[in-house]
Amino acid sequence: MTTPNIPFRLTTPWQGSDPFLFAVFHNDAYPAGDADMGPGDHRPDGWQMYHGRKIPGFPAHPHRGFETITVVNSGFVDHTDSVGAAARYGQGDVQWLTTGGGVTHSEMFPLVNQDSDNPLELFQIWLNLPPEAKTVPPEFTMQWGEDIPVWHSPGGGTVKVIAGALGDVTPLSPPVNSWAADPANDVAVWLIDAPANSTIDLPAPSQATTHRTTYVFQGDAVIGEHAVAQGWGYLQVGTEPTTMTAGAEPVRALILQGVPIGAPVHQYGPFVATSQTELQDAFDEYRRTQFGGWPWPTTEEVFPREQGRFARFPDGSEQRPGQ
Repeated sequence: MTTPNIPFRLTTPWQGSDPFLFAVFHNDAYPAGDADMGPGDHRPDGWQMYHGRKIPGFPAHPHRGFETITVVNSGFVDHTDSVGAAARYGQGDVQWLTTGGGVTHSEMFPLVNQDSDNPLELFQIWLNLPPEAKTVPPEFTMQWGEDIPVWHSPGGGTVKVIAGALGDVTPLSPPVNSWAADPANDVAVWLIDAPANSTIDLPAPSQATTHRTTYVFQGDAVIGEHAVAQGWGYLQVGTEPTTMTAGAEPVRALILQGVPIGAPVHQYGPFVATSQTELQDAFDEYRRTQFGGWPWPTTEEVFPREQGRFARFPDGSEQRPGQ
């Protein structure tokens, strides 16, 4: 575990603190897209194809026993999964997926702009599930950027409130089986934008055991009395408030907070369990059932270029921003 109250250098992926497993930060300078929404032969530095062949992204792969929270600040993600959900989301949207007993999904990054670059900036956060929720049915939820509330700091700056109430700002509801669904677990996911020379004062966590980790991914900050430079993090444990001060340049940071689940964590690749036996059961079930099979024509499914942001749920209902 990261040592509290001592800044630490961020690794890849970013280190998590219970109840969070880790977070991955993708910041890719994708070029203009070709007719297939891929980079074609134009391959400058500053981005990766990941496991995509024509289009960057992550073709169909399984998960079990935790939740993914995907925060897309710029660019787009095309999502398809084994329970029939689908979406194109981005430009401030958040997808929150409880994998529970098992789901296979694809996350592709279509380069929709043909006449300009396609920058992509996103976080994928892995939030653990408690033992009693490890095998709950999968749940697919969307938070449209227009609906996510923002807290305005009196000292300047804003906090995008994805989870965890902040002041008088109440977040949208998390999935029903999430560790975040019970306010007593003190879960928060906050995205901070602090202008140069501003100060953001965050209230103390509500529980003495709460872990609050700040990941500084742009600019240099001071948290309390500690300098926390870009590419560094800071973990607090307990009920101390947080004061973050930006220097001569703006600061952007992600805060992940929650009461620890406190259960054993056995992870192998995309599966998270509380024992080796449970982990083996997950592999056996995936080999046997493929977590419902794959109902899409390809494992790298993308939607037409002109397709706007949308979400289609397993029951066939659809939702778009503003609805």
